[in-house]
Amino acid sequence: MKPTAIFSKAPLRRAAAARAYLLISAAVLTGCAAPEQVMRAPSSLGQRAATPLLPALPPPPVSASLPPPPIQPLSPLPAIAAAPTAAPAPAPENERLVLLRQWLDQQQRLYRVAAPLLINNAPLCSLSARKILGFTAKNQYSYSSDFVEVAHTGLGLEDRLQVAGLLPGSGAMRAGIQIGDILVAAGDRPIPSGPNAERMAGSLMADTVAGNPSLMMTVRRGDDTIYLDVPLTPACAMIIDLGNTDTVGSYADGARVMVTRGMLGFVRSDDELAFVLAREIAFNVVTLAPRADIAAVIDRLHSLNIAPQTAFDAQPIAPTTPVQDAAVDRIALYMLARASYSLEGVGEFWTRLTAAYPADQVNSVAAMHTPIAERLPGIDRTLKAIRGKQQAGSALMP
Repeated sequence: MKPTAIFSKAPLRRAAAARAYLLISAAVLTGCAAPEQVMRAPSSLGQRAATPLLPALPPPPVSASLPPPPIQPLSPLPAIAAAPTAAPAPAPENERLVLLRQWLDQQQRLYRVAAPLLINNAPLCSLSARKILGFTAKNQYSYSSDFVEVAHTGLGLEDRLQVAGLLPGSGAMRAGIQIGDILVAAGDRPIPSGPNAERMAGSLMADTVAGNPSLMMTVRRGDDTIYLDVPLTPACAMIIDLGNTDTVGSYADGARVMVTRGMLGFVRSDDELAFVLAREIAFNVVTLAPRADIAAVIDRLHSLNIAPQTAFDAQPIAPTTPVQDAAVDRIALYMLARASYSLEGVGEFWTRLTAAYPADQVNSVAAMHTPIAERLPGIDRTLKAIRGKQQAGSALMP
């Protein structure tokens, strides 16, 4: 669907380049409030008077929902242009800007690889399957205090929410939402701005999308105000977080999935990163109750701060049982196949990972799960079953 420019207003200051993904806001991504088990900001919000951000707008056009195409693993989104910097001499602010851009690039990679897993596996996600918008939005206050100023001066972010990330294959991407778009309204309700804008916008969108197949979004793109009808996309509505640590690890607490910066350096390909993401997503499917011990680790690692954290100095996480691990492995392999990821080398990857970071390291992958040697026979059986179904053209359901 082509975006329709309704009117122009000149000249307005245009935000400089926006960023690839920052920490995901489940409320904005999904268009509904985050699950209660997500131990982060409170979900209960006070009501604010709806103050119009623009002059009265003509009624938005009515457009048909777009048919969802099959979602395949996608190539990286185009790099976001960097805002002009001053002198090249090293300075604390410049160093922070480098760290922030690296963080955003890593988060964008996580979302790009996670997208086919989330969108193609809604039938396997049971309680966590919901309809999502498929974008995240951030402003300068979305960062820890170490990075608020550099987010403004280096990335051009202000108090208004901008689209920071798009889930490839989602309704938002297909409708024409672009990174850098400034959010103006959801339906006829103005989007909040300021330090609490993310939480408030998530709550607002949850109310607006309820029972609807799509959401009319009003965005500002340069000097133009644009209406876009964003169809909602069924998906596994889980939060995908990047962990601010060089520790090689991944975690899931029942609602969130975290992959650490160290793990991104360990994997050799997007397929291997998909192995990690699929297993943590599957863990959230199998887990019947929130895992407070894992949530505590994710809470410590999910924000970008100057001093990196480590997962190994936390309280030990209770390991999963062999029965749980067998179920997680099985579902994860089906998720990978349904998302069109290669299954070659999956057993070898887990063997290499657990050999490099063995069970005597607190909260390593090996310490939290059944030894890989005991899991490999079940993995091989599932791989054989999947290949048989693929050859027969049968549905890929566990």
